[in-house]
Amino acid sequence: MKLAKRVSALTPSTTLAITAKAKELKAAGHDVIGLGAGEPDFNTPQHIIDAAVRSMNEGHTKYTPSGGLAELKNSIAEKFKRDQNIEYKPSQLIVCTGAKHALYTLFQVILDEGDEVIIPTPYWVSYPEQVKLAGGQPVYVEGLEENHFKISPEQLKKAITEKTKAIVINSPSNPTGVMYTEEELAALGEVCLDHDILIVSDEIYEKLTYGGKKHVSIAQLSDRLKEQTIVINGVSKSHSMTGWRIGYAAGAEEIIKAMTNLASHSTSNPTSIAQYGAIAAYNGPSEPMEEMRKAFEHRLNTIYDQLVEIPGFSCVKPEGAFYLFPNAKKAAQTCGFKDVDEFVKALLEEEKVAIVPGSGFGSPDNVRLSYATSLDLLEKAVQRIKRFVEKHS
Repeated sequence: MKLAKRVSALTPSTTLAITAKAKELKAAGHDVIGLGAGEPDFNTPQHIIDAAVRSMNEGHTKYTPSGGLAELKNSIAEKFKRDQNIEYKPSQLIVCTGAKHALYTLFQVILDEGDEVIIPTPYWVSYPEQVKLAGGQPVYVEGLEENHFKISPEQLKKAITEKTKAIVINSPSNPTGVMYTEEELAALGEVCLDHDILIVSDEIYEKLTYGGKKHVSIAQLSDRLKEQTIVINGVSKSHSMTGWRIGYAAGAEEIIKAMTNLASHSTSNPTSIAQYGAIAAYNGPSEPMEEMRKAFEHRLNTIYDQLVEIPGFSCVKPEGAFYLFPNAKKAAQTCGFKDVDEFVKALLEEEKVAIVPGSGFGSPDNVRLSYATSLDLLEKAVQRIKRFVEKHS
């Protein structure tokens, strides 16, 4: 059977390909260290698990409204008021089956064939694919490494055409871990307001910030920017609930209503049990999440210093998320590989360390390492990478 063109044009996930190869080697008995994970290595806090179990015992196992439980929407609205001092009405919120589903649904309702979405590079792998699935066209703007992978207002202006519909801003970023400052967001926001461009602000890593840095949402900077922005967030990273699949979008009622209508014909509703867990996540104690954040920060500060000692590696120090995104081009060249992708493949085969090539994120000179694993394994992995480089140099 001939498949639809929309899926035939999709680019396979580089992250999943590396993970699959690592699992294959591990199943064959090899001592593989996988640094491709995009999820915390902590279990979901107990009070959230207890709330989900309680909801099942109380019979909350049926359909819910397509846009999510009213109680959860209230908890999300309170979170926005508490953390960003932004007020959203329930009609401005939709709960989805993960933040990825929120993004997918958003692009489906705002894009027509040929509409352009500006995506700064490096980018999370699913942004361009979701835009293409909605009939849109990704337009890439390079976040230069010397500018900490962030784009400038001037770059944004040059990329705008009459077909530009939206821009995606991901801060803190996957894969780089860098964050835009309030001033930088305000400058980009002015350009978007001037050209009537929708801002898609992916804030899924907002709670994982380091070095005293605080996350800033572009939607909190002014009423006009709030009206121009769709905020995407969820509990996956902040509360170690990746498998629960609860994310949400906040923004203009017209867009949220369209997303809710579409969701009613795709997922019907987010899982009821997971929604009750998410209510507990936002209404419960924050100490377990802060302990996780501190553990990530300790790993970052420890492993970063060791990573930059590897010959041919250089790295912008992350301010959030749980990824390192070093430039490995010089190391790959010194080791005699034609590119970083070949370097990554050989590293997995010889030293059994799985990292993700930056080509999948639109940055072929870099690699992504997740520090969402134990410090012991991280240090072993860096030792193996260093040994691999020195052996081939």
